[in-house]
Amino acid sequence: MTLPAADSPFLRACRRQPVPYTPVWYMRQAGRSLPEYRALRAGMAILDACSTPDLIAEITLQPVRRYHVDAAILFSDIVVPLRAIGVGVEIKPGIGPVVDKPIRSAHDLTQLRMLEPGDVPYVTEAVRNLTAELGGTPLIGFAGGPFTLASYLVDGGPSKNFEATKSLMYSEPQAWHELMTRLADITIGFLQVQAAAGASAVQVFDSWVGTLSLEDYRRAVLPHSKRIFEAMAGAGVPRIHFGVGTGELLGVMGEAGADVVGVDWRVSLDEAARRVEPGKALQGNLDPAILLAPWEVIEPRTLEVLERGRTGEGHIFNLGHGVLPQTDPDVLARLTELVHAAPVPSS
Repeated sequence: MTLPAADSPFLRACRRQPVPYTPVWYMRQAGRSLPEYRALRAGMAILDACSTPDLIAEITLQPVRRYHVDAAILFSDIVVPLRAIGVGVEIKPGIGPVVDKPIRSAHDLTQLRMLEPGDVPYVTEAVRNLTAELGGTPLIGFAGGPFTLASYLVDGGPSKNFEATKSLMYSEPQAWHELMTRLADITIGFLQVQAAAGASAVQVFDSWVGTLSLEDYRRAVLPHSKRIFEAMAGAGVPRIHFGVGTGELLGVMGEAGADVVGVDWRVSLDEAARRVEPGKALQGNLDPAILLAPWEVIEPRTLEVLERGRTGEGHIFNLGHGVLPQTDPDVLARLTELVHAAPVPSS
């Protein structure tokens, strides 16, 4: 008999409740390393696939079938809502999101408007279809965090140093606040669409916020992150907050209001549990590159992550960032089995 999604180990761990085993899912599990994904998407731009309900659903389901993970994550991209409101953005192979008219001043903000459910009907349709198909497996909806979205919009694409973004943040604080306010509104709207359609949890990927100092994060980003998580409190679904290189920010990220704080591979989970305020579960944090090593390396490192994760109030096993494209899918399936078989503390 299939348990309802609300009783799933993933959602129980998000709520810091006892679980029969450590739940596991993988960031970027939908796509990238899967041959069935590459075959399905052959010749199609990724943002076109992200706006086709049948493809969204099928790609979302592929890793659930193959790996037997404890949660699906919607196949989408953080720039989908930007494109939906009319921003000229494309994802160029080998490069990433590229914006045709970067934002460099307050005047440029006029291109950013509120996202309405009617802007992304394909997301609503896909989520509804998926929740029916998944049964007891939860579906995670997601959106980009405001700093990460800003970094693409202001720098015009991927950046190593985020020069234009930080320059705007430092030199024009009023324009920065307006930009972040608009982006937080877009993120809230996109998450609300997914939750209303049936998503069981949501994750905010503020992937590049780790480039900021603690002081800059607290001043320039935290108020907007807080507003996102406060707006989603009424949806009744667990909220996850993740960024890369955020070891020095984990405590203040916990203050933003999510139920689960995602941890990348640079900080051990027992240390993360010390840095994050009480009342939060943790998610992570095996280095994705370890999966390219022999199994004799992967197994003990995985068990170490699980052991350290037990120091938290709840633990969802994941990688410290997304699945690398060259990862062997059979290794991920074996990893899932290992995590599920590992003992958990008795309640």
